[in-house]
Amino acid sequence: MPTTQQTRRAPAAPLESKQTPSPAEQGEAITRKTSEPYTGDLSIFENVEREKNLQIYRVMDILGIKEGASVADIGAGSGWFTVRAAQRVGTAGTVYAVEINSDFVKHIEERAAKEKFINIRAMLGKEDDPVLPAQSVDAVLILKTYHEIAQPIRVLTKLKQAMRPGARLGIIDRNGAGDDHGLNRETVVKEAALAGFSLLEEHDFVKPDGMDYFLVFRAK
Repeated sequence: MPTTQQTRRAPAAPLESKQTPSPAEQGEAITRKTSEPYTGDLSIFENVEREKNLQIYRVMDILGIKEGASVADIGAGSGWFTVRAAQRVGTAGTVYAVEINSDFVKHIEERAAKEKFINIRAMLGKEDDPVLPAQSVDAVLILKTYHEIAQPIRVLTKLKQAMRPGARLGIIDRNGAGDDHGLNRETVVKEAALAGFSLLEEHDFVKPDGMDYFLVFRAK
């Protein structure tokens, strides 16, 4: 069973008072260890237990994803979250499924057609740019792929430009060293602050073993 939710409101002052990052700080964030982007069998993302373990509908509630919303799924993989978000936002909403792997983009396009989703936009992004239109999304989720992003501050800065006023950015990942398919939460918070985000809240209900974290940010 999932662990009892522990929610901690983050003090905004330390992040808000952060000065313009120095070149050294930016370099640290950009050159830290990262994991190689996954290129294997997409069926691993379709585990029947995943929906229950991640409590993905609760995640969407926290991010304010509702009917008519515009959502970005960054590192969309098989489209596992994409289709669930598409169901939630309905035909009045849009889900941008962003991938840097062209084969995955094609897979999502085919899946959307097969499952008759007309509100999914599969997009081929770049390593440093999700190529989203300016002020186009109400919520962003980076689900278990942040540790693969080699240019995190550049990507987060582009995401900030794509987010509408009041939009939320959610990052779910596993504690780790960066090159082991995980990244410690402190590094994520620091990089988000350097890109102009404030930590709004965090949760630990997204994995029964408590190793995964769910961070929620908003633009400063």
